Amino acid sequence: MNVPRGVRLSVNVDHVATLRQARQAAYPDPVEAAIVAERAGASGITVHLRQDRRHIQDRDVERLRDTIAGKLNLEMSTESAMLQVALRVRPDQVTLVPERPDEVTTEGGLDLRTQGDRVLAAAARLREAEIEVSLFLDPDPAQIDRLTAMDPGLFQGFEINTDAYTRATSAEREAHLATMRRVCDTGHQADLAVYAGHGLTTANVGPVAALPHMEELNIGHFLVSRAVLVGLGKAVEEMLEAMGGGRDVGTSGHRDVVGS
Repeated sequence: MNVPRGVRLSVNVDHVATLRQARQAAYPDPVEAAIVAERAGASGITVHLRQDRRHIQDRDVERLRDTIAGKLNLEMSTESAMLQVALRVRPDQVTLVPERPDEVTTEGGLDLRTQGDRVLAAAARLREAEIEVSLFLDPDPAQIDRLTAMDPGLFQGFEINTDAYTRATSAEREAHLATMRRVCDTGHQADLAVYAGHGLTTANVGPVAALPHMEELNIGHFLVSRAVLVGLGKAVEEMLEAMGGGRDVGTSGHRDVVGS
């Protein structure tokens, strides 16, 4: 696949588990989905272990740790009970995210102005266990500046929350991309890895994949939704193709792919 500068795709399989939990069944299995995604070209798997366990369960994380070939990125809050799970399972990376029990999905990035101390304490515990730490942040230059001012040994990188970009009109998107370019440059200059995700589809992913210093995209809901129609392997292949396009292909919800 022609993906810019080797930008990686980490597939979030949360919503495979959402479908399973809807019936409290044994299927579909997010671990099986992860294997399919990797075979189709994904470089790793992302899951969000929420405090209410609404989709991914502890056992899923344990099985993924033992099964997948690529990087396991575990999203979680800074709560002590969640950190205990990470310290026991030892994923390759933990991405610290804000979490509210009444939200449908993560609604924004961490606010390092108010949550900085908790983030630092959580990151220190994870790094002692040699687990890499990333932070989910809005593309706000002030937040990135706060991150770069923290202990540089604690953080591997940060994930840009692309939600506002994905909701913007075509006329507004260039301004969002300009801000994200600035954030990417700041992070790179501080030797931080740059990731992105939230609301990305084949229709809007190209410009984000083409951002300077972008290393990895974390994408889930769209891929699982598309998989209902074409299968997960095909959905991953379509996404990798769209990531290589480096351009916005419209707002139709998916990119037209020959043969799909």
